[in-house]
Amino acid sequence: MKFEDLSLSKPLLRSLESAGYQTPTPIQAQTIPHALKGRDVVGCAQTGTGKTAAFALPTLQRILDTENRPNTGAAKRRQRSGRRVIQALILSPTRELAGQIGESLETYGARSGLKSTVIFGGVKQHSQVKALQRGVNILVATPGRLLDLVNQGFVNLECVKIFVLDEADQMLDMGFLPDLHKIVAQVPDERQTLMFSATMAPEIRTLAQQWLRRPIEVQATPEASTPELISQLVYSVDRKNKQKIVTNLLMDPKQQKTLIFSRTKRGADKIARRLTRDGIYALSIHGDKTQATRRAVMKKFGSKRPPVLVATDLAARGLDFSGISLVINYDLPNNPEVYVHRIGRTARAGTSGRAITLCSHDERPLLRQIEKLTGQRVPTEKAPMGSQELRAMTRKPEANDQESAVEEKPVERRKKSRHPKWRARRKSKSARGAAGNGSSRRKGAKGPRKKKKTGKRVTVNS
Repeated sequence: MKFEDLSLSKPLLRSLESAGYQTPTPIQAQTIPHALKGRDVVGCAQTGTGKTAAFALPTLQRILDTENRPNTGAAKRRQRSGRRVIQALILSPTRELAGQIGESLETYGARSGLKSTVIFGGVKQHSQVKALQRGVNILVATPGRLLDLVNQGFVNLECVKIFVLDEADQMLDMGFLPDLHKIVAQVPDERQTLMFSATMAPEIRTLAQQWLRRPIEVQATPEASTPELISQLVYSVDRKNKQKIVTNLLMDPKQQKTLIFSRTKRGADKIARRLTRDGIYALSIHGDKTQATRRAVMKKFGSKRPPVLVATDLAARGLDFSGISLVINYDLPNNPEVYVHRIGRTARAGTSGRAITLCSHDERPLLRQIEKLTGQRVPTEKAPMGSQELRAMTRKPEANDQESAVEEKPVERRKKSRHPKWRARRKSKSARGAAGNGSSRRKGAKGPRKKKKTGKRVTVNS
């Protein structure tokens, strides 16, 4: 099957051809025909399989059909005046994912004449408000900033016909459910709703029953499955040796792009600092970084000489990092489904990749949960550095070490006298020093302090 077989218009087909897209992925081939008919869809597929195009292409096509054949008086008046209104709303849990969805819409709709914009928090709203005032057909937003601009009167959702939730399960994990209820209340009931995620938790299915009407469920791949092109491996290590093992892995000059996942923000910064100290160019990214810093880090990571990127699970969802050859799980995630998203950052668009997990003894229960979810056992090996070598690097030198040729004698310290006269003498000296602001001069001494003779001859010019 090709994109020409999916009833897409010529402008979209020309844009896809310019971008190098020829054959739709399974999730795209199964979703686009139903979405073009206006059906509600719940899509579940592995990360990196093209879910963005699965909802972006039918959204663009349906808006193009409305613009070309207006079926209401209001639509005809808008067409004559050239005024644009928000006809499609796409919600994303993170700023980075929202930005990438906006870039995809610009790529797919480059020849369509439709306008889209992205709004998210962490930056000033002036430029976003200006773009909204100029008029847009498609709005990509994060829930917090969208509600803020709705309350200020800059966003009107009365004409929304297509409502898309991307990474819906992550929105629930991040506590966006109250905001989602408020946003759904602003959107018309007569709409098309699309939900997409790499995993579909029971909570999402319950939410789909409330907001979707007779939805079509599309599952291109088994739920919570991992791509076959990813070579997975677990290293059984001690927690204190993880940093040394990561440094040893990254010393390989053949590594091109590496993404390391940490469970905490502080841990991500700490790992990046230690790698930099060891001579490895590394940067960290997490939710506490400013938007400008996060953009700069992502730009450097996408350059020809990328640094090692240490990230929290912020980078585990939806971010399209191309060319990642290695993913390292420094810490195992508490949620086994996050593991699927993490390793899905590599082996994208038909390429291969590696995923290495450093598992300490206390993290073995988390590893068993991951294997139970994915239905496959991950091979476990010893760390690339031998255990004896690691112990030699981390142990403290013993007194009877054979390698030490000279035995160091302990330094004998002079015992302090416990005689009452010594105590009284010491107390009187400290009292005199306190009285003279730390000076040991006799109390009540007058005149300038005499300079200590150095024995050097001083000549005075007359």
